[in-house]
Amino acid sequence: MQILKTPVRAPKAKAICERAIGTIRRECLDYLIPIGEGHLRRLLGEWISHFNASRPHSALGPGIPDPPMGMPTELQPDRRKVPPGARVTARPVLGGLHHEYSLQLAA
Repeated sequence: MQILKTPVRAPKAKAICERAIGTIRRECLDYLIPIGEGHLRRLLGEWISHFNASRPHSALGPGIPDPPMGMPTELQPDRRKVPPGARVTARPVLGGLHHEYSLQLAA
């Protein structure tokens, strides 16, 4: 590990770092105990990809996931309803601590 000093004349840098560390701790590390540095890196790598790509952010609003490529869907007036002929599937992340949801064609 290395010590990184706060940049000169960047008062928000410390607040942004503390916010990120707090989010990681609350949403990931409060529920999982890393055994070593390699395990911690694997956990954080999986959590970061989930956080940046699949996690529903409150600023985006509620709604169902986007349809997969090639699946024709009509613009729904209410995004909380699943389009006909589709179903929502869940994939566990971090051993089931979080889930990623996607639309698939119903069989």
